[in-house]
Parts: sequence; C-alpha cells; structure tokens
Amino acid sequence: MSTPFDEAIDSFLSQPAFAVAGASTNREKYGNKVVRVYQQNDRTVYPIHPSEPQIEGLDTSADVSAVPADRFALSIVTPPPITQKIVRAALAKGVRHFWMQPGAEDATAIEEAEAADATVIHGGPCVLVALGYRE
Repeated sequence: MSTPFDEAIDSFLSQPAFAVAGASTNREKYGNKVVRVYQQNDRTVYPIHPSEPQIEGLDTSADVSAVPADRFALSIVTPPPITQKIVRAALAKGVRHFWMQPGAEDATAIEEAEAADATVIHGGPCVLVALGYRE
C-alpha cells in the first residue's frame, strides 16, 4: 500500500525533466551527486549554477528562470535562505514539483509552495536513495 509520501515521490519522478538548484562541479558535494544520479537513470537534467558554464558535461542555467524546459521538477540542494528565493522564482516559472534535499528544507518555502498547490517532498529520503545513486 502506497503512502502519500510515496505518491509524492512517484509524481515528482514522473516529470519529463529535472533541474538541480545548488548543482556543483565538486564531485564530493551532494549538488553534483544529484546531477549524476539523474544522469545514471537516463533522466533529462538541467544543472543550475550562477557562474559555472558546465557541470558533468551539461550546460548550466544561471538561475531557475533560465532553465530551458517548459515542464520540470526541481531538486533543491541549497542552504535554507537560498531555498526560499529559488522556490519563489520556480513558482513564478510554473514549477509545481519540488524535492528539498536534507539540509535544504525551509519552512517558509514549503508553506509558499504548498499554498500554490505544488508538491513538496521534504523531511524524508534523498533523491540519491530513491534513484539508487552509484559512486
């Protein structure tokens, strides 16, 4: 029997593309590992970084408003104060599926996203666990 948490994860993972706010060129950081887990699972992924031109061979977007996909889910791997800004920009772009990775959760961002009828995964497993990250 699936739980509402499982349903939120299934809904998130059913999206056609994924963006990663907090993507990193450092392969030891979670922002890089999240990009790679999408690649490992043959998912379309758009890393977001304000100054790096590429991450893991992919062109980056400077911010969420520059992500080239029309429809995507957003993994967030940023400090909570940054998470608020990213969620607001993503909501303005029409994003309705968020996964705040452990440590990125922000209560205000969660409330604002849920008030906009967005699905927000937080306080649970990391996307690395859900998709089976391989080193």
